[in-house]
Amino acid sequence: MKRLDDHGTASPETARLLRILKIGEEAGEVAEAVHGAMGANPRKGHSRTWDDVRKELCDVVLTSMVALRTVTPDAQKVFRENLERVAARDAPRRPPRTRGQRGGWTGEAGRRAQKASVGT
Repeated sequence: MKRLDDHGTASPETARLLRILKIGEEAGEVAEAVHGAMGANPRKGHSRTWDDVRKELCDVVLTSMVALRTVTPDAQKVFRENLERVAARDAPRRPPRTRGQRGGWTGEAGRRAQKASVGT
């Protein structure tokens, strides 16, 4: 980042915008590499490999991290929190326990069941 900042001539606001836009440019290079790896362009044929696609994907990740660091001083924390959010959202969910299963009720359902049984 320091190297980019030291050699750039753009204002901080413009540099931030350009670094974010660079992500789109890198994503376009991924698409180009996929087309080349699949031979999708009849004029060019199989001009790229899947290794090229992997390299371009890494460029997208690196460029995105530079852009994230440009917009927040604590990019690692922001990235970690978002990664944890996505992991929690996509984690397999265990079905809620019902009465009679090993361990009984859990969570809010358990508290309600416990209150109800105390009153009986």
